[in-house]
Amino acid sequence: MKTAVLSAAALLALSACSTTPSASMPTSTRASTAVAAGVSTASAATVRLASASGSLVSGTLRARPMGDGVHFTGEIGGLARNSGHAIHVHETGDCSAVDASSAGEHFNPRLKPHGKVGTGAHHAGDMDNLVANAQGVAQVNVHASGVSLGGGGAGDIAGRAVIVHAAADDYRSQPAGNAGARLACGIIEIVR
Repeated sequence: MKTAVLSAAALLALSACSTTPSASMPTSTRASTAVAAGVSTASAATVRLASASGSLVSGTLRARPMGDGVHFTGEIGGLARNSGHAIHVHETGDCSAVDASSAGEHFNPRLKPHGKVGTGAHHAGDMDNLVANAQGVAQVNVHASGVSLGGGGAGDIAGRAVIVHAAADDYRSQPAGNAGARLACGIIEIVR
């Protein structure tokens, strides 16, 4: 009997040390655990892309946490017909410069080399290229892995900029894939 009581007490003590947030934890404790883990705390965001560098490129994107990161969908117009374009999350949520240089470099909190999502090392802001159709419109369906939406952790992309570039990303050239000028810029804004 004494052994059973001691075993139960030890099991109870170990379970109290768990770092997994549970529904019985106070909301503030669950929220701080989510921030430390880099878990998305927002369910959606929008990005309103405005033209930069004298282009006519613009569009609207929706962002949602999905799998290991954040998924972007939407539509971008004003691109050259049947053309490929890089799209990246950049480090600063500032689109004020005429050429969108105020958005800084690619978002890269883990200091990785530039690359292609899903094929090894890459910036957290790297995503697959977009392809415009014959009318110069790209249907966006891209994913940024290793990032979160909200929460304030190191991988949080809320409040950062999304940039559409003039050329396709070659996924090799450092530090930005030889993607060319910045044609459009928008800030990732959480939907409340």
